Amino acid sequence: MKKGRRLKFGVILALIIIFFFILNLTPFGNVVKNFFYLVSSPVQRILWTTGDKISGFFESVVKVKELKSESGEISLAEAIYSARVNEELKLKIQSLLAENIALKELKKENEFLREALGIGLEKELKLILSQVTGKDIFQDFILIDKGEKDGISEEFPVINQQKVLIGKIDKVYRNFSKVLLISNSKSSFDVKVQESEVFGIIKGKGNLKILLDFIPKEKEIKEGDLVVSSALGGFFPQGLLIGEISEVKKSDLEPFQTARVKPAFDIGDLEKLFIITEW
Repeated sequence: MKKGRRLKFGVILALIIIFFFILNLTPFGNVVKNFFYLVSSPVQRILWTTGDKISGFFESVVKVKELKSESGEISLAEAIYSARVNEELKLKIQSLLAENIALKELKKENEFLREALGIGLEKELKLILSQVTGKDIFQDFILIDKGEKDGISEEFPVINQQKVLIGKIDKVYRNFSKVLLISNSKSSFDVKVQESEVFGIIKGKGNLKILLDFIPKEKEIKEGDLVVSSALGGFFPQGLLIGEISEVKKSDLEPFQTARVKPAFDIGDLEKLFIITEW
């Protein structure tokens, strides 16, 4: 009997694994991922908030009981009433804090847009504003809150308000998208060293690092030179800032020289980004 049950359990487990593997390979899998993306965050917030409120209320009852018992006896009804008053005051304070946070976020967004307008981004490019909702520095990608319903497509470039290239749209879901950073090992595109008009290829090396490759040995490049995107290949608009050369490597045995490039953005600072839909 036990062997039969174990066999049945093993078959069921194998079928579940195969089901999810196949699901991940089909377009329907994207629908499921999008559903969990939308549902999981609100559910977690509700559970956390509800649990916090319940525990906070009973904690208030205990505190009121303890404080008033020092000066005299207090009934449970009085303790509960006082706790309710305290909770109402807390809710009002939290509401004011939420409003304050919302105003600060609106101010941030206005400053972000003002900076972008200051360098004329809206005149050069067609843009969609997005919010960063997740970051994975180990796999060099981020998530943003714009997706298929917003007209987003794969390969769209992603920049910040200072015209710095962050990456490109790698995967699009209904309500969000995955952005491949320029430092991702799958990333490779044409660039130009601005000061010397020398062309090369930027390659993502992972761990937020990028390398400038295929620079002819006879060309002069140096530390501090700025690297910008090139129109070659048609992947990105030209002139987007990539970063600054931090180290040049040249060998007599190699036909090309390479250089380490420090990206012009800090992943920790990424909050709002622009998706370029037309250029």
